[in-house]
Amino acid sequence: MLRNGLEPWHLLIVAIVIIVLFGSRKLPDTARALGKSMRILKSEAKAMKDENATEATQGR
Repeated sequence: MLRNGLEPWHLLIVAIVIIVLFGSRKLPDTARALGKSMRILKSEAKAMKDENATEATQGR
């Protein structure tokens, strides 16, 4: 039953359930908030990586 993992129709069902749960009015706001959160996460991860690289070059 799950030998192939997720198939395209599984994703379609998940999309339909999300639309039904959140409604068409909330989806743009939710997507905007998710995008903003992803940008913050990327910038924080980059800052931590740069900080670690700086410490490594200074020999700490």
